[in-house]
Amino acid sequence: MTENKRRHYLDNIRWCITIVVILYHVLYMYNAEGIVGVVGKITNCDVQYWDAFQYMVYPWLMPIFFIVSGISAKLYLDHHTAKEFAKDRTRRLLIPTTLGLIAFEFVQGLLNMQLSDAYETMSAQPFPGNVIGVTIAAVLSGIGVLWYMQLLWLICMILLLIRVIEKGRLLKIGAKTPTWMIFLFVLPVWGAGLILNTPIIVVYRLGFYLAFFLLGYYVFSNEEVMERIKKIFPVFAVIAVACGVAFVILYFGQNYADKPINRGPLYAAYAYFGSLAILTGFAKYFDFTNTFCSFMSKKSLGLYMFHYLGISAVAVFLAKRGILPAIVIYPLSLLAAFATGFGVYWLISLIPGYRWAVLGMKKK
Repeated sequence: MTENKRRHYLDNIRWCITIVVILYHVLYMYNAEGIVGVVGKITNCDVQYWDAFQYMVYPWLMPIFFIVSGISAKLYLDHHTAKEFAKDRTRRLLIPTTLGLIAFEFVQGLLNMQLSDAYETMSAQPFPGNVIGVTIAAVLSGIGVLWYMQLLWLICMILLLIRVIEKGRLLKIGAKTPTWMIFLFVLPVWGAGLILNTPIIVVYRLGFYLAFFLLGYYVFSNEEVMERIKKIFPVFAVIAVACGVAFVILYFGQNYADKPINRGPLYAAYAYFGSLAILTGFAKYFDFTNTFCSFMSKKSLGLYMFHYLGISAVAVFLAKRGILPAIVIYPLSLLAAFATGFGVYWLISLIPGYRWAVLGMKKK
């Protein structure tokens, strides 16, 4: 798109929500709710009330990304062929989450294994089985936050199939979506969240995230629809806040990321209306750019891909060993997240060939 028509609010959503993801992961790493695979509680507090932040953001944190990705897919396909779209998404999404695991992300996998004490279990296996097991586990554990990119690639390929079948008819229908129907979309979102969920790795919710992506592509990508619904941003915000308060009160202290909580109607409603509040709020008040926003937008990929590396390093080498008090560990983890997010991304982007495998970057 030309610069004067670019939807800057989409870029701003990406980098702002990436920062929220970082804050979420810092608190998640030291949560007191018993969620496995992290260090867990490092304070002497009976209740860590700040953990409520995780409940406040988790339901809509990734759905808004998928809505934005759906809108972006529509804007890209307006000016490119389906073949170009498939090639672009494969390079940017699939390559970093396959070849990138072997080329670099296994480092994150090794840290994740330290966090989950996987080495202790595997060390009991006879040689060479333990070496092979550790290698495979490190590569697979390195997926970490890249699950979003893997799932997004699959959804993009599903979109191409849907486009062949519906031949543009759904786009015409989506452009005529009445405002009242926007509120009713929460029902199919809830229904989609009940299907195509992986049993062990709970983040892979194909049905749930596919629904948000398709709504972004077929409905919210239309400028006329957005012009109408951004005018009622306060309504979405009020509903989202009400759902969020109810969600925190009902489920604080429980595992919010797994069933039955993440399959319930309140979870779906909060995810949907929370995402709508963000989408319409940014469209109304944050549709601009400046030097800082442009910088953050360009670096948001690196922040997302590598921030957890810094958090994990602090957790493994300092927090888990009890070397520093919690009051130091929390801000240090946050600082490390930004340092690795910016630093590792910058360093890898300088290396030809390697940057293609890890980041999906072109030669130029």
